[in-house]
Amino acid sequence: MSDFWVFGYGSLMWRPGFAHAERVPARLRGLHRSLCVYSHVHRGTPQTPGLVLGLDRGGSCRGVAFRVETHARDEVIEYLRAREQVTMVYREVTRPIDILDGTHRTEPALCYVVDRDHAQYAGALPVAEQIEFVRQGRGQSGPNIDYVLATLDHMDEIGVTDRRLAVLGRALREPDAE
Repeated sequence: MSDFWVFGYGSLMWRPGFAHAERVPARLRGLHRSLCVYSHVHRGTPQTPGLVLGLDRGGSCRGVAFRVETHARDEVIEYLRAREQVTMVYREVTRPIDILDGTHRTEPALCYVVDRDHAQYAGALPVAEQIEFVRQGRGQSGPNIDYVLATLDHMDEIGVTDRRLAVLGRALREPDAE
């Protein structure tokens, strides 16, 4: 067994919650970041769902890759399963990622991809509906709006632009912009 990589595209980018030996920019091809998952635990409840990110089909996604040393592998996977698989809305898969640190490496990485057949899959909702879910959502990890804005802030810090999320972020920061 050797070191392994974890790909973060949402809160894992700014709050990984596990020990890692390296943190580098990365790109995952064939999937894109999408606010497409109804949150029933971390950022909402079944009665008042929030909306969180998932990796959905098509495009590509820039995020952060974390290299985890061999000795921490099992502990990190256990932690990630407890965090990401609470309602099994994500499929745990290994996909190749491009490491964007100038080394031109491609590494296999653990990724959490939305299960389109799961009841919590929201699909591509109109921005007005996204705003409504994000504003109402509050779960075990806090208000949904905090999650979305913290993710956008971190994306800005690392130079990642997502036009769809940026529109949502402006509307959330400036209520009159809706």
